[in-house]
Amino acid sequence: MAIVENIQFIEKEIEGKGVTLVAVSKTKPVEMLMEAYNAGFKRFGENYVQELVDKYEQMPKDIEWHFIGHLQSNKAKYIAPFVSLIHSVDSLKLLQEINKQAAKHNRVVDCLLQIYIAEEDTKSGMTEEECLEILKAETLEKLPNVRIVGLMGMTTLTDDEAQIRKEFKKLSVFYTKLKTQNSEFRTLSMGMSGDYGIAIEEGSTMIRVGSKIFGGRIYQK
Repeated sequence: MAIVENIQFIEKEIEGKGVTLVAVSKTKPVEMLMEAYNAGFKRFGENYVQELVDKYEQMPKDIEWHFIGHLQSNKAKYIAPFVSLIHSVDSLKLLQEINKQAAKHNRVVDCLLQIYIAEEDTKSGMTEEECLEILKAETLEKLPNVRIVGLMGMTTLTDDEAQIRKEFKKLSVFYTKLKTQNSEFRTLSMGMSGDYGIAIEEGSTMIRVGSKIFGGRIYQK
């Protein structure tokens, strides 16, 4: 199926479930993104800062750009002027830097706190305890240019659906608990091409889908 048909298929799957689709376009050329854009789809997720900046400069300015990869503090300044949502905030230091850079552009940048839920060492994220520490009122009061709107998580890379479901469920329970205490919370970003069905069943409100839309990688950064 073509890119547009893939998007339409997934959107039909999630219709009425309160789930938002982010098309993960990392390593894909602008031409492929424009195929989706010209059909009316305007929400893309990127993993690499320089690639995101390049695409932002080349493409229409009504696109909702999501940054979903590991973000180094010293690179926050490049995306702060335009990014819609940063999924991968994994430390207070990074949140402070995003706040600093957003302030320079008189913006409030929406962020998700990435929680470590996988049973492997390759994934980033903070513990639940570190998350709770950041959400304390006195911490956020000092960061007026960021808004924490939810959580993100990535499961263990495995074919064991029970393991994947267990990790999604753990994050969903934590999110639900925090949502009752944080009025800004509205997004639980979990689920990718291979597991978004399970993620939605466990409460995801935002899925990040790449290969099921664009196919395999076109080029390597």
